[in-house]
Amino acid sequence: MNYDQAHKHLAASDPRIAALIARSLRYNVKPNGLIRPFDALAESIAYQQLNGKAAATIWGRVRAVYPVQKFLDPLLVLKTPDRKLRAAGLSRSKVAALKDLAAKTIDGTVPSARAMAKMTDEEIIERLITVRGIGRWTVEMLLLFDLGRPDVWPVHDYGVRKGFAKTFGKRKLPKPKELMKFGERWRPHRSLAAWYFWRALDEPEKS
Repeated sequence: MNYDQAHKHLAASDPRIAALIARSLRYNVKPNGLIRPFDALAESIAYQQLNGKAAATIWGRVRAVYPVQKFLDPLLVLKTPDRKLRAAGLSRSKVAALKDLAAKTIDGTVPSARAMAKMTDEEIIERLITVRGIGRWTVEMLLLFDLGRPDVWPVHDYGVRKGFAKTFGKRKLPKPKELMKFGERWRPHRSLAAWYFWRALDEPEKS
């Protein structure tokens, strides 16, 4: 991705976007060449509906179940008794989701990183949301932050919607359909737009 060109494209779309970019931490997401979809999605499952500190503690315990493994082995995870994963702090539904993820990784439903590199964003989303506990938003975060895809537009994300409303001085949050239509002007750099709307929420509210 040409970052300078992408920033110019966004800034030219509206002076409020240009000002937001100018005062924000610059977009710095790059593809993670070491990403393993199974590990990344397993961690996402563990983190769902928890604050960061609690989730990190539980995820650390889950990883400790497999101490000599640098990467999680889906076959080992599938063979692990549910009670052991429950003891690490995972809920029953998360254990079921993790086991389903493992099974679908083994049967090829969850593509390898190499296979994902040849797939479109929508192809990846369609494949991964068949896994129990994995929704569109989770896959969008994988695409944006782990795979470094440049045109991810998570219109259901609360932070993106709130950052958009704050930037454009709107009292109500935009509906996802409205945001999808509005975002067309930022294609093919919508990941950057999402990033800067998140950054807008880092700023203190004006009194």
